[in-house]
Amino acid sequence: MAMGIAGKGRALVSEINVTPLVDVMLVLLIIFMVAAPMMKTHVDIDLPKAEAPREGIDEEKLLISIDREARVFLGDQLIPPERLEEVISTNERIRREKEVYIQADAAVAYGKVIEVLGLLRKGGVERLGLVAEPMGGGSALVPKGASVSTP
Repeated sequence: MAMGIAGKGRALVSEINVTPLVDVMLVLLIIFMVAAPMMKTHVDIDLPKAEAPREGIDEEKLLISIDREARVFLGDQLIPPERLEEVISTNERIRREKEVYIQADAAVAYGKVIEVLGLLRKGGVERLGLVAEPMGGGSALVPKGASVSTP
């Protein structure tokens, strides 16, 4: 800080040097810009393509994802296979809304998707929606928090 000593005609200079503050803020900005892409909080799904009219999806609806290794996610939370039925049947939001959207990777066996659909029906889900990518190359409408990777 630049401060002069008062006396013999000199005035006291009281200025704050903001240069160190700006330096610290720029360093923090760079750190967050580099770190942000590394914080992955979604499930990568390569959706199958379908030639169907595009429908709007309420972005707040519950999403179940099945990735290419046939792992099942409820939102972003991985559900172990042995607990899948228990989690679906005891999930308060599924029981209340009775509506779920399912997105499965194109490489997942059809039997795995049917297994999850059966568990959802058994758990009380009345409305099921399947998420697919449009054939025309447009983007799929998926609920909030979901991620779609295209080949």
